[in-house]
Amino acid sequence: MSRDGTALHLSEHHGDATPGSRVRIQVDDVEALHGEEKNYAFAKPRIEDQPWGMGEVTVADPFGNIVVFAQAIAG
Repeated sequence: MSRDGTALHLSEHHGDATPGSRVRIQVDDVEALHGEEKNYAFAKPRIEDQPWGMGEVTVADPFGNIVVFAQAIAG
């Protein structure tokens, strides 16, 4: 997956990474990112408000890998 000149290579191949890996990506506007969501049948990520004041959108793939898009806390 890629965006704004940054690429993240996701793989299902044996030995590439541990299944169930998680990566966190800081974004400037999690609400705008969430608004770009496509209408997929089995993936309905939502914005989750965290106790520390940050909004996060979590997306999982069929192999158990997780990408979390998080808006940094203003301050």
